[in-house]
Amino acid sequence: MSKLGNLGARLHRGEVGYDFVGNRKIWYGISILITITAILGLTVRGLNMGIEFQGGAAFTTPKGMSASVSQAEKYAQDASGHDAVVQKLGDGSLRIQIAGIDTDKSDSIKKQLSKDLNVDSENIAADLVGPSWGDQIANKAWEGLAIFMVLVVIYLAIAFEWRMALAALVALIHDITITIGIYALVGFEVTPGTVIGLLTILGYSLYDTVVVFDSLKEQTKDITKQTRWTYSDIANRSINGTLVRSINTTVVALLPVAALLFIGGGFLGAGVLNDISLSLFVGLAAGAYSSIFIATPLVADLKEAEPQMKALKKRVLAKRAQAAAQGEPVEPEVTDHSDDDYDDEDAAAVVGPRTQPTSRNRGRGRPSGKRR
Repeated sequence: MSKLGNLGARLHRGEVGYDFVGNRKIWYGISILITITAILGLTVRGLNMGIEFQGGAAFTTPKGMSASVSQAEKYAQDASGHDAVVQKLGDGSLRIQIAGIDTDKSDSIKKQLSKDLNVDSENIAADLVGPSWGDQIANKAWEGLAIFMVLVVIYLAIAFEWRMALAALVALIHDITITIGIYALVGFEVTPGTVIGLLTILGYSLYDTVVVFDSLKEQTKDITKQTRWTYSDIANRSINGTLVRSINTTVVALLPVAALLFIGGGFLGAGVLNDISLSLFVGLAAGAYSSIFIATPLVADLKEAEPQMKALKKRVLAKRAQAAAQGEPVEPEVTDHSDDDYDDEDAAAVVGPRTQPTSRNRGRGRPSGKRR
């Protein structure tokens, strides 16, 4: 078994682990700082909305243009009085997008571009987008996002409980805010591809969160009937048990997205890829972070505000204090199951209370060595 696989198995069995929940104030502080930075970027710089949302015109020149992208940008800005986004396509043609202009001025802009670029105006294709259509696209995007959030909360509240649904919603809003803030700071154009990327990353983030929640739900059954673990302890074990799986899933998803963003969009100059690849890259990373450092610790905070969980925590801490005063181990021993089959009953035995003492002669006279 590889070192990473061995580490994942030991994390799953609870032999090693990091106290994610115990250090939750640090993660909350980091998230608040990043979120404030993203909101400031969004407030100060704003989003660079594409013509699909603002309305405007897109002009496509013939193949094999000799003019550079910077020259075409200058010509378009002089002709329209607005900022222009120019992309050089694979066949050598130029796509010039000018957002926020009146579509009635498209003919005059097209004629001026034909003079500056030294091409026949009939060979320049013009695609016009009215501002009302752009408003409809923007409204549909927000409606789709709102419907997605509502359905997620309803599903999680039914499948798990409302506290987990609330924590997942906070994590999703956290991911969206960071992604949109990065877009504002970088200045990339927001297009329908960006909206598709946002909805995609929400699915990835929700997947990681549900994996941890499912483990947490299973391990906290009848939690109040034992005095070995608090809810935060088991929440921390759930994170550690699924940590390697979450990391592997995120890394595998980030590799092709990074290729799109840095190689396709950066080195090859395929600006169209930037729309969706940046939102995917930032969102996937933020989603993995929020599922580990935000969602589950927040569930632990919400659950331990309940009277039953407060009483359980008090009993557990009292028992540990008594054990420490008597010189006994504060934490229960974790059995090394590296040579045994690890099934659901073994997992429950590690988490739940041990009701029977372990006999040194366990399995003597029986071939299997298991209790009957």
